[in-house]
Amino acid sequence: MLRGRTVTLRPAAEADVPALAAIRATPEVRRWWRGGEDLTGEVRADLADDDLTVYAIEHDGRVVGAVHCYAEPDPDYRHAALDIFLDPAVRGTGLGRDAIRTLARHLIDDHGHHRLTIDPAAANTAAIRAYAKVGFRPVGIMRRYERAEDGTWHDALLMDLLADDLPD
Repeated sequence: MLRGRTVTLRPAAEADVPALAAIRATPEVRRWWRGGEDLTGEVRADLADDDLTVYAIEHDGRVVGAVHCYAEPDPDYRHAALDIFLDPAVRGTGLGRDAIRTLARHLIDDHGHHRLTIDPAAANTAAIRAYAKVGFRPVGIMRRYERAEDGTWHDALLMDLLADDLPD
C-alpha cells in the first residue's frame, strides 16, 4: 500500500472491478480510455495482465480511480510507463496529481527507475497540465498514435520524468 498526501494506492482486486468499470464507463473517462462494450471484462483483463501493476486509488475510503504502470524489462531501455483514470466527480481536486506523484516516487525510490513516461492524447490538455505539475515534460508528439472510437487516428504527447526532476 502506498500513501500519498491525500490518496492511498493499493493493488486493485476483483472487488474493485465494478467501481473501476463504472468510472471507465463515464463519458469523460471513456473519451480518453475508450473500450468495448464489456468494460468489466477489460478491467478484469488489466488486473490479470502480468505486465501491468494496477493500483486502485482511494480517497476518504472510496475508490476514485486507478493508476497502473508497466516496467520495460530490457536493462538498456529501463523505464516505467504510467497511466491513470479518475472519477470525473473528483477531477480538479489534486487527487490525480497526488496519485501520479505517489506512484512515481515508489517507482524511483523502491524500484530504481531513473525515467518514467506517460502518453496522454495530445488534445487532453487537463491531463497534460496535471502531469506537468508533477514534473513530467513534453518529449514530442506521436502522430496518429491511437485509434479513436470513430476509427480515426489521433495524436498523443509523449512526456517523461527523470528521477532528478521529481519534486519532494
